Amino acid sequence: MPALAASLGRAKWYKESMDFQGKRVLVTGGARGIGKAIARGFAERGAKVMVSYHSNHEAAKETLDGLAGEGHSSFAGDIAQPEVAKALIETTQVDLGGLDILVNNAGIFEEHPVDSCGFESWQAAWQKTLGINLLAAANLCYLSAQIMMGQGGGRIVNVSSRGAFRGEPESPAYGASKAGLNAMSQSLAQKLAPHKIYVGVVAPGFVETDMAFEHLKGERGEAIRSQSPLKRVATPEEVAYAVMFLASEGAEFSTGAIIDVNGASYLRS
Repeated sequence: MPALAASLGRAKWYKESMDFQGKRVLVTGGARGIGKAIARGFAERGAKVMVSYHSNHEAAKETLDGLAGEGHSSFAGDIAQPEVAKALIETTQVDLGGLDILVNNAGIFEEHPVDSCGFESWQAAWQKTLGINLLAAANLCYLSAQIMMGQGGGRIVNVSSRGAFRGEPESPAYGASKAGLNAMSQSLAQKLAPHKIYVGVVAPGFVETDMAFEHLKGERGEAIRSQSPLKRVATPEEVAYAVMFLASEGAEFSTGAIIDVNGASYLRS
């Protein structure tokens, strides 16, 4: 019971400590998993949210219908295509009336081990993974920064992975894309700070989502949970809390920071 009381106390503090009343927030990959939790977290704290997703209309509708408050919207499309990314930003401005916070959460993970993957499959995996995980995020950062510079500031939070640091032997393109996302974010944090645009990164380990389901079931799942001294993986809400912290008023001096949300399963110096 003391642990439950402490958990409820933390949840209350999180909810009351971050106020996004009137903020306009774009969340990519917002229909499911981490993105859904992020969208819900911002909406619960007063923000208007644009839920960007690829093609799962049913999941997007469910997420949108479940958001607290009013004025939310959604956008479907492949943001790896530059013209789609541009259309997303334009639609966000129209539907929400502007853009204050960008959360680049959309990402894919495909296995393509170098010792058993054909060359064509290898190339396809790299192109697809970098296109979604890095290039789409870069384009959205650029387009959002143009708006934020014109309005006197904003927040950008990019969702990375512990795989950027420890490596991803079965999916090297994933690890590389997230390492690139980290480096880009820190470069932008330096360049955009004079414009009062603050850029941060959240790097989760395994999270209880559909994307991780196959890895977390059975004996393999137990081994993954045992990587953390907490003997579990993160919830989407725990990742969302870190995202909202970096996007909140008062976190300006954390610009350029990369927050690990992996339950001490991987510690870096």
